[in-house]
Amino acid sequence: MKYDVIFFDLDDTLFDFGKSEKGALQKTFETFGLPNGLIDYRSSYREISKVLWGELEQGKLSITKLGTERFRRLFEKHSLSLDGTAFNHAYLENLSKEIYLVDGADVLFDSLPGQRSAIITNGFKHVQLPKIGNSPLQNTFEAVIISEETGFQKPDRRIFDYAFSKLGLTDKASVLMVGDSLTSDMQGGINYGIDTCWFNPDHKENTAGIKPTYEINHLTELIPIAK
Repeated sequence: MKYDVIFFDLDDTLFDFGKSEKGALQKTFETFGLPNGLIDYRSSYREISKVLWGELEQGKLSITKLGTERFRRLFEKHSLSLDGTAFNHAYLENLSKEIYLVDGADVLFDSLPGQRSAIITNGFKHVQLPKIGNSPLQNTFEAVIISEETGFQKPDRRIFDYAFSKLGLTDKASVLMVGDSLTSDMQGGINYGIDTCWFNPDHKENTAGIKPTYEINHLTELIPIAK
């Protein structure tokens, strides 16, 4: 095999985060008495969330702070008298139960039975672990490395140091990082000196000046690269 180990991002790489987010937000808004909340506030929420996740990647914000702050800002913007902490807790609980694989994920791992694989994700432990554990990929990964546990997030080199140590790796040439984010997954892999594969199913234009080793539009395109 060309790569002995593949690191995968989780959300929007193997799991459809957009669909999960939509379902979790709808249920949470309903619980808090806003049945039209998804329609009324999702656009604002995504704008706020994008900014905060960017700050997380830059090390300006912790994952714990991000969770509450996104809803605090949303409710402040729309003059809603809701508790951001309580809302975030309920949202994350719902999010952990909204499980949808990206097309081709099951086929990919069926085609790479001898490959070592691990997850490196910027996310919440009590969301990501149940999501994987209740999915068809539950027995697939040698390790699940979550930024909330390590204290570091992609693209920080230290989360890759943690992953290499956990899996007993030394040869960077034998490791591939696969993910959908140029600034998080691809930049992180490049910073660490490992090959990268940008999963770009929507054929987005790369305007970030970041050059991954490979680019694929469907997960099954990774099979000949990995082998």
